[in-house]
Amino acid sequence: MDVEAHLKLLPDQPGCYLYKDETGRVIYVGKARNLKNRVRQYFQSSRNLTAKVLALVGQIADIEHIVTHSEIEALILENNLIKKHRPKYNIRLRDDKQYPYLRLTMGDKWPRLLVARSMRKDGSRYFGPYTSTQPMWDTMKLARRLFPLRTCNDPAKHPRGCLQLHIGRCLGPCLADFDKQAEYAQAVKDLSNFLEGKSDEVADRIRTRMEDAAENLEFEKAAELRDQIYAIDKVTEKQKIIIHEVTDLDAIAYARRHDEACVQVFFIRQGKLIGRDQFIMTGADEMSGAEIISAFIEQHYSQTTFIPREILLVEEPEDSEVLEAWLSQRRGAKVNLKRPQRGDKRDLVDMVRKNAEEGMTERYKEREQELAATEGAMEQLQAELGLQKLPYRIECFDISHTQGSEVVASMVVFEGGKPKKDDYRRFKMKVDRNNDFANMAEAVTRRFKRGLAEREAAMEGRLKEIEEGVAAEEGAEYGGAGSDPKFALFPDLLIIDGGKGQLSYAREAMRSLGVEHIPTFGLAKEEELLCEEGREAWIKVTRGSQALFLLQRVRDEAHRFAITYHRKLHRKAAAHSRLDDVPGIGPKRKKELLKAFGSIKKIREATVEELAALPGMTHDAAQAVLEHLGGQAKLE
Repeated sequence: MDVEAHLKLLPDQPGCYLYKDETGRVIYVGKARNLKNRVRQYFQSSRNLTAKVLALVGQIADIEHIVTHSEIEALILENNLIKKHRPKYNIRLRDDKQYPYLRLTMGDKWPRLLVARSMRKDGSRYFGPYTSTQPMWDTMKLARRLFPLRTCNDPAKHPRGCLQLHIGRCLGPCLADFDKQAEYAQAVKDLSNFLEGKSDEVADRIRTRMEDAAENLEFEKAAELRDQIYAIDKVTEKQKIIIHEVTDLDAIAYARRHDEACVQVFFIRQGKLIGRDQFIMTGADEMSGAEIISAFIEQHYSQTTFIPREILLVEEPEDSEVLEAWLSQRRGAKVNLKRPQRGDKRDLVDMVRKNAEEGMTERYKEREQELAATEGAMEQLQAELGLQKLPYRIECFDISHTQGSEVVASMVVFEGGKPKKDDYRRFKMKVDRNNDFANMAEAVTRRFKRGLAEREAAMEGRLKEIEEGVAAEEGAEYGGAGSDPKFALFPDLLIIDGGKGQLSYAREAMRSLGVEHIPTFGLAKEEELLCEEGREAWIKVTRGSQALFLLQRVRDEAHRFAITYHRKLHRKAAAHSRLDDVPGIGPKRKKELLKAFGSIKKIREATVEELAALPGMTHDAAQAVLEHLGGQAKLE
């Protein structure tokens, strides 16, 4: 790449720059007040550049820039480009699109509260995002109890009301004589304030309405309002007074370890702590604290609808003026970013920082536990079973049936100690039989026979590509372009749910197909002992070990998957009717026949004319029904 030529094309204007690698993939997006000066800094002396920036510069094969009218526009564009391209070298919120919101549908005639996974410009108000779903559902449950808004999709479909109306959880906009428009609008406003954390304002307004109802001798209504106030007060009791001034603000701090940063936000409303959220940002290695805070503010507040007038920070970002202008533009009023030096606000930021450090510590403890349950478990299992290869891919087979009927087999797959559900397979036995040994042999035979066929077909495709001079995709273990083998990848360890009998039949099936080299063990259900072909003694995996826990998870998942499929087929068989076997009789005709006559016996006793007279029936269909059910005598 001719760097100097690219740099000469850059203007002295604000905008965004995109660095691309040799494949054309965007690996970094940045914003600048002056594009030429900012981009030049990456290609000057390397002495002042961090290792991460040096690695980035070494991969740059192309530069693209977009000019904007202002720094604020550049900031907004940068955030959108990061979300779109998810560049490797940008710091970003992890799985930010997955966080749910509470959505108040202000664009509807009768607004209601819903859960949403993304924000849309539809007039709704969004509250969140919630990094943990439990607080969100708790808030939803309380909000629906306090504020009687509709929960149905279409009020017009419930002209007589629904259960929510009759238990006092909805004002009933579905009713033809609905006359509580003002009360409904007030409930919407109160709910919005409540979700913003202004619970005191809501409680005061409801208290005034309660007193008015009592003066008008409307005691039942007054009692309902009293209960609402009590519920709000119970929530308010849990909210600690943090700032000795009635104000709304957010406090933000972070803790960093390796390439991740744990950012915590405390939400202060009317001087009270009403909640907090924790976010994980990736790509934070070698980033300064100011850069982490700046990136978080950009990405977090681009998703939220409520922005307080003051945001307290553990560190002040370099572009604080631009961020303040952007936040003020989004809020519609002045927003201040502050790094407090003393007093209550400084104590608050320190508390947020300590919580962030604790959150990061807990995250790495969970990672260590997960690592022990996956990689550690595989290593233990390899040692316990004497395997030559780490059992990265484990497959397990189980059989499920009821006295030999609706026999099914399941094949579950674990890779890296975790379920790989895309590779799960299930088999319906071709012959129902109460013989677990034969059923296991059939399932294993079908699995490996299919896998061998896919391997052979894939190899033929690969040879054809080579003959035609077309390079096969690098790193593809099986097959050429367009192949999508489902069984071609064989396991490092095969577990048969059952004892020595099931194992013996499975191994015989594998020998017949030439795949007996795959380590295979039977797992007894109750004793949780393993058996191996050619070994008399049972293998006892160390109790309480991660290896045993992994085996149990694999076995339990195979059992769950098998029994779920079996129950589905069993229910389908139980609901089967003799009418289902009649040619030309579908669900609608079957429904009409049973609705008119009530039973197969009554249908059999009917005449062709009586059957043909039903909606959707014809003379030929009626005759087919009677012939199939043995009512031929009626045809004369």
